[in-house]
Amino acid sequence: MTPTNNKANASNQQHSHAMRREIYEQPQAIAKTVEKHLKDDTIFPGHFQAIEGALRTFEKLIIAASGSSRHAGLAGEIMIEDLSGVAVDVEYASEYCYRSTHAAVDPIVMVITQSGETADTIAAQREALTRGVKTIAISNVPDTTIVREAGAALITGAGPELSVPATKSFTTQVTILYLMALFLARRRGRMTSEVTRSYLQRLLRLPNSIEEKLRAWDDLAEEFGAKHFQAEKFLYLGRGVHYAIAREGALKLKEISYAHAEGYPAGELKHGPNALVDDKLPVVVLATCDHNDPDSVLRYRRTLEVMKEVKSRRGPLVTVATEGDKEVPAIADHVFFVPAAPELLLPIVEVIPLQLFAYHVAVRKGYDVDHPRNLVKAVVVE
Repeated sequence: MTPTNNKANASNQQHSHAMRREIYEQPQAIAKTVEKHLKDDTIFPGHFQAIEGALRTFEKLIIAASGSSRHAGLAGEIMIEDLSGVAVDVEYASEYCYRSTHAAVDPIVMVITQSGETADTIAAQREALTRGVKTIAISNVPDTTIVREAGAALITGAGPELSVPATKSFTTQVTILYLMALFLARRRGRMTSEVTRSYLQRLLRLPNSIEEKLRAWDDLAEEFGAKHFQAEKFLYLGRGVHYAIAREGALKLKEISYAHAEGYPAGELKHGPNALVDDKLPVVVLATCDHNDPDSVLRYRRTLEVMKEVKSRRGPLVTVATEGDKEVPAIADHVFFVPAAPELLLPIVEVIPLQLFAYHVAVRKGYDVDHPRNLVKAVVVE
């Protein structure tokens, strides 16, 4: 299952920045994450024994996280709700302790952290424990405070991530959340074993699909970045589960290029942000589509209308679209094409061109992408 591409592996050894190398490591990291948590079509075998009682009775899942991990949680919210029917709320870890989020519900709290030592996220987990709530931790690093104190822990297969901006840690967190959505859907009788297996097969094929496209995305990102690196502000748009990726794409650009970037739901453009659109504002749009999903098609068609609106105001359009799409290129200035995938798997694929776009914008500006100013890898102080 682990992808092996000699050309990509050779390229990995030549990367001048840890961030770019770690972007290229994502197919292997995603494959390893699935291998760690799947055995003979059984998802998370033996992982939840300590909280089995809570899993039988809980009414709501509350996700607490910060930064990129929170964006993973936003994608996970839609994955879990759509596939399993479990209600999900996503909180900023730094706000969780100050809110009465448990009113009239019996929840489980899931905390997500790259380092396992994020101060706000540890505080959120400890607050949940004082409220008598069982917790699940998703971490990229084992044997950390948050893992030791959690009721159950799910460790990604990302391995060490040296660059401050999250790349492979993010996509592996989203991979675990997708597995959680399938796990809960199967457990709650929302999905048969055969349907679950078909979803897993699509997930298993994803790493090779990504590896085949990395070089092309990298080249396009360098080209698009050269055209837009002087822009001072960017707007990122996405609908549904893709809104989380718009947020994450904007954060990546903001972190390492120091340009102001904001992620918005595509349908909110007319409710304020439209005032910003002109020929100096690059608008980055997630315009992928699962043509086997009627809801995805509806969102896609409405996203095309938003793109036309931007174009009518001379806004430069950088887009991510599904391979074979003929309508997006007719509107957009620049297009990254990603392999076709089910709607709820598309976020794992479509975020990678945006990571590369942010990387090349920052490199073109001459910035240290691995060590952005004022940022640290693990925020260990509240």
